[in-house]
Amino acid sequence: MLLEKYKKETVPQLMKGLGYKNILQVPEIEKVVINMGVGKHDDPKVLEGAMKNLAQIAGQWPVVTRAKRSISDFKIRKGDPIGCKVTLRGERAYEFLNKLFNVVLPGLRDFKGVSPDSFDGRGNYSLGIPDQLAFPEVSYDDVVQPQGMDIIIVTTAETDREAYALLKALGCPFREN
Repeated sequence: MLLEKYKKETVPQLMKGLGYKNILQVPEIEKVVINMGVGKHDDPKVLEGAMKNLAQIAGQWPVVTRAKRSISDFKIRKGDPIGCKVTLRGERAYEFLNKLFNVVLPGLRDFKGVSPDSFDGRGNYSLGIPDQLAFPEVSYDDVVQPQGMDIIIVTTAETDREAYALLKALGCPFREN
């Protein structure tokens, strides 16, 4: 649905708006990475619950992320499971973004739009969701421990201005400053 909108409406709009001559210059969504960090690394039920929730949200099974180094203050050893992540590409990425922009973000309490300042300088955008219950697939009974997630939208845009134009055209609800 959003992929069709991108091909039919967004591409011509961006070509005209950004002054592109070739259709291959138009930026597109390369991938969407969803990451959930688990605070309690010593309780396997919390990680298992987070993985099930993330699988429901993304539509594919996540991989476990492990600690790269030991941190004694947090009682974490190198190799301990500390979270999970999933990478969406192609049609699944566009479907997830459609759901995120039109259902999840407007459903958050006191939502005034996402920050236009969260670009990384290379055309990628990051945002955080405070609770996995914001997604309609996750029921309250499925949640072991409420936790947030980080969503990184990786685009083929070379500048933040191009990526902003792409996400705005796809329907991302940016906050007006």
